[in-house]
Order: sequence, then structure tokens, then C-alpha cells
Amino acid sequence: MTDDLSRVLREAEEAARGRGIDLAQALADRVGLKAGAHAVFGQPVEREGITVIPVAKVRWGFGGGGGRGIEEGDESGEIGEGSGGGGGVMASPLGFIQISDGRAEFKRTHDPASAVPVIIASGITAWLCLRALKRIIRG
Repeated sequence: MTDDLSRVLREAEEAARGRGIDLAQALADRVGLKAGAHAVFGQPVEREGITVIPVAKVRWGFGGGGGRGIEEGDESGEIGEGSGGGGGVMASPLGFIQISDGRAEFKRTHDPASAVPVIIASGITAWLCLRALKRIIRG
């Protein structure tokens, strides 16, 4: 996936330079080609009359930048140049659609990692409440 993303970023940067297109727009156009229903719904798997379709939440992020200027103290008269880009994708499993006997049913899977932020927030809240209670009691 990293090689594919690097290739996409390189092609987008070349396209942006060659045609004067904004790098971020070129990235959005290129990455958008890969974003679709197939990125959320996996390939169906069929076994013994039951079809299972994996379902995931997919998030895309990308950005780009550029620059042009002369470095301070440069007496050669050359024009400075710069560009950059980056992007990423994150997929989290949500569950699956099970099709059997002419009925479709969504079944959610539980990702233990998704509970970590809630646990941390609960711990911080408990600590703050206990700290405030301690100050009130000492009052």
C-alpha cells in the first residue's frame, strides 16, 4: 500500500508541475479514483449457501504544498523552488453483511482498540473529579 501511495503522490506532483494544476487538487483527483464502495465493502465470500460481505470505515487524508523563492544571501540569481505532498488512508472494520435464505443482516464486529480513547477519557475525568472532591473536603 505504501508503494502504491508513493507512486500516486509522485504522479500527482508531476502532473501538477507539468500542467500548472494545484498539487492538492491533483492528489484529490488521483486518490478519489481509489475511493468508492469497494473501499468500504470488501469482496463477498460465499460458503455453504451463506454470503458474507465485509464492511469497514475508510478515511482518506492528503495534502500538498509548494514554494518558490530566493534564499537569503544567494547571489547566483537562481530561483528557489519546493514542493511536497503526503497522504494516507485508514480502514477500520465495522462488521459484515450476512446473506442467507434470501435475507440480509448486518452484524457489527467489536474492535477492542476503539475503546481505548473512551477508557483514557474516563480515567482523566475520574482523576479530575477526585482531585476536585479532595479540594472541597480540605476546603
